[in-house]
Parts: sequence; structure tokens; C-alpha cells
Amino acid sequence: MIDKLKKLAAYYEEVLSMPHRQEIARELRDQDDLFLLLLYSEMIGIPNPVYYYTLELYPYMIEKFHDWHLRMGIEKSPLTGIRCC
Repeated sequence: MIDKLKKLAAYYEEVLSMPHRQEIARELRDQDDLFLLLLYSEMIGIPNPVYYYTLELYPYMIEKFHDWHLRMGIEKSPLTGIRCC
């Protein structure tokens, strides 16, 4: 009985989110873009007061960097220390 209720709740959530999937995906992408801008802002000349703390995140975010700078309209990597193109 509980399993059926969980499936029904999951189906209900799916039905509610279906018309908004593109909006949700766009919002998540925008949030990722903003986070990457904050993460790499010091390297492109924008002061970042938490630069020291964000250094730990670079190895995890470097894979997304190439897609990010292409979405931002930058053809080649603006960072000299990171080669991705």
C-alpha cells in the first residue's frame, strides 16, 4: 500500500513539473552560470572576497568551465592557467 502511494506521489510530481521542465532547466543553468562566474571572477579581474575558499572547488568545476565560457560568448578560455580549448 505504501509503495503504491509513493508511486502515485511520484506520478503527481511528474505531472506537475512537466509543463515547466524547460523553465526549471533554464533556471538551473542560470544558477550554474552565476556560480561559475563567482568561482572564476578573480581570474578574469573581478574582485572576489572569498577567493581563498573557492580555490578548493576548482578541480570539481573545471569540467564545466568549457561549456560555461562558450555559453557566455567567450570563444577561447579567458584564463591563462586553464586550457580547455
